[in-house]
Amino acid sequence: MKEKLLRLKEKILKRFWLRRIDRYIMKKFLGTFFFALTLILSISIVFDINENIDKFINSKAPLEAIIFDYYMNFVPYYANLFSPLFIFISVIFFTSKLAENSEIIAMFSTGMSFKRLLVPYFLSAAIIAIGTYVLSSEFIPKGSAVRIDFETKYKNKKKVNYARNIQLVVDTNTIAYMERYENYNLTGYRFSLDKFEDNKLVSHLTARRATYDTTQQHKWVVRDYMIREMKGMKEVITKGEKLDTVIKMEPQDFLITRDQYETMTSPELKTYIDNQKRRGFANIKEFEVEYYKRIATPFAAFILTLIGASLSSKKVKGGMGMNLGVGLGLSASYILFQTISSTFAISGNVPPVVAVWIPNILYLFIAIYLYIKAPK
Repeated sequence: MKEKLLRLKEKILKRFWLRRIDRYIMKKFLGTFFFALTLILSISIVFDINENIDKFINSKAPLEAIIFDYYMNFVPYYANLFSPLFIFISVIFFTSKLAENSEIIAMFSTGMSFKRLLVPYFLSAAIIAIGTYVLSSEFIPKGSAVRIDFETKYKNKKKVNYARNIQLVVDTNTIAYMERYENYNLTGYRFSLDKFEDNKLVSHLTARRATYDTTQQHKWVVRDYMIREMKGMKEVITKGEKLDTVIKMEPQDFLITRDQYETMTSPELKTYIDNQKRRGFANIKEFEVEYYKRIATPFAAFILTLIGASLSSKKVKGGMGMNLGVGLGLSASYILFQTISSTFAISGNVPPVVAVWIPNILYLFIAIYLYIKAPK
């Protein structure tokens, strides 16, 4: 009985424990990935400095802010954005090198199957996918808020300061409307507030302007107002110059700034989307695309890893040039297709969750086809 247990233990360890060859492949994969990441981002920083140095000087941006507020948050943002490209290039490059040196042939000659060979690939992809998800969901949004604030102050100097024709549900059976909102004085003009009961209008407030009071949450001061209350067949009209009231809305609910969705963590995005849907606010597709993209992108690590390994595991004449060319073409087309599908979701009628997952589904079929054709 003891011998059987020992044999079972050895069998389990052989099946699931990382062997030297697994550690070797994972080291190659992750090492190439981070090397490519560092190299490309270093070049990107040099080009960005060259492009924006005049803006930094003219706007008198502090050196400390340039380094820590901008570039320290620039690096993780773009590293995460182009991680599918880096994964693909890394897999193509080091796998082609293994094939060129006949190392993959040597692995197959020991009885290792192609399926078993993919284990360290997927373990490495899992490490990158988990890191990508955690960074994009929790850490990068906080850094993006600092980076975008820096860009607004010293680089682009563009900020949304007004909104027009705002209508949203602020509470159950309560709808607010303002013709124009100016952020510099926190004031909305031609304001109205309608309350309903059993789908019937029971109160209609109109005001020349409504100003947000920052001393208290949801506090608004309406001026030059008139309230019409419907009580059965009677109508009661109340007029006044000033009225302090609590309305469950804040300027950030309707004053959507550029790339605001990038500054929210995933839980904050989900809460924001749910609240805006409940309020009947339509301009949230960019937020939905960002939320679903943070979930879909980590899965792309596995799909692109399978494509890269299947494509480059065969030794070909002429070295790795052909594999790298095909790999770059496929990875670039994936990023392009992802951008196009997201654009359709924002400007068209494609549901955001569908648009975000279309590239993954399409390239999964490509991955399965290449896996079937790969040398076994």
